[in-house]
Amino acid sequence: MSSTPITKETYLEWYKSMLLMRKFEEKAGQLYGQQKIRGFCHLYIGQEAVVAGAMSVLRPEDSMITAYRDHAHAIAKGVSANEAMAELYGKATGCSKGKGGSMHFFSKEHKFMGGHGIVGGQIPLGAGIAFAEKYNGTDNVCICYMGDGAVRQGAFNEALNMAMLWKLPVIFVCENNGYAMGTSVARTTNMIDIYKMGLGFDMPSAPVDGMDVIAVHNAMDEAVQRARSGEGPTFLEMRTYRYKGHSMSDPAKYRTKEELEEYKGRDPLITTKAAIVEKKYADEDWFAEVEAGVKKTIDECVKFAEESPYPEVEELYKDVYVQNDYPFILD
Repeated sequence: MSSTPITKETYLEWYKSMLLMRKFEEKAGQLYGQQKIRGFCHLYIGQEAVVAGAMSVLRPEDSMITAYRDHAHAIAKGVSANEAMAELYGKATGCSKGKGGSMHFFSKEHKFMGGHGIVGGQIPLGAGIAFAEKYNGTDNVCICYMGDGAVRQGAFNEALNMAMLWKLPVIFVCENNGYAMGTSVARTTNMIDIYKMGLGFDMPSAPVDGMDVIAVHNAMDEAVQRARSGEGPTFLEMRTYRYKGHSMSDPAKYRTKEELEEYKGRDPLITTKAAIVEKKYADEDWFAEVEAGVKKTIDECVKFAEESPYPEVEELYKDVYVQNDYPFILD
C-alpha cells in the first residue's frame, strides 16, 4: 500500500492534470491535421493515468526521462502548455527553443530530461541520472519511461544490470500499450509478461494496471520509497492503451474496433470522475469550471504558439557544444 495518502486533493489534481493532457493532445492532433505542426507526432491519449499516478508521489527535485511520446510527461512535470505548444510549432519560445519538436521536449528547470527519439536510448541515460543523484548524496529519484518495443534493445538489459548492481535510485517504467509501433507483444516474444524481464536481475518487478490511476500511484509510491531509502531500482510494467495510432501517420488497422472500445470503457478520466462523484468530492459545477479552465489554457497556448517567432538562423549553431566558441562548428 501507498505511504503517500490519497486525499480529496489527490483525486481532484489527478482529474485536472489528466484532462489537460487529454485536451492538449487532442488539439495537437487537430493542428497536425491542419499542417500547423510538422514532423513526427505521437499522442498520449488513453495513457494519462500512468503519468498522473506517478506525479502524486514525486517531488519537484526528482527527474523524469522518457521516449518520444513525451508531451504529457513534460506538462505533468511542470512545462507550461505555452512552451509545449510552441515547441510543437517549432517556435523559439518552445521548451527546446523550437529545435526539438514533438519528440524532444526538455526542461532543465523542471528536471524533465527529455523525450528521446532513439528507441531505448533514454534507458541508460535514466540510469546515469540516478547514478549522479547517488554520487551527489541526494535522495532524489529518476523515473525512466519506455515503451514495450524498447525492452528488446540490448541497452535495456545493460542498464537494468548496472542499476541493480549499484543500487541506483531509478524506477524503470515500461508503458506497455500492447503494440509498440504496430506489432503486438504476442507476435514479438514468447514471454508476454514484460515485468518478468526485471526478475532476471533480481530486481523488484511487477505488473500494474496502467488504466487505474490509484494502482499506478500505489506501485510508484512503493518503488519511489525503496529508491529513496537506498534499496535500489524497480521495474514496473504499466499495462495501458493508446486510443490513437503509434503516430499521426498510423491508421492502427492492426487492432479491432471492439478492442479499442473495450479499453475506452476503462478510460482513466471517466473512472476518476466517477470516483470523485461517488465520494462527493466535487459536483458538476466544479467539473464545468475545470473544463472551462483547461479549454482556456489550450486556446491560449495555441495563440501563444501562433504569435511566437521562429528561431533566428544563428540559433542553428548554438546549444551544440558546451563551449560557446567551439572553433570547428562554423568551419
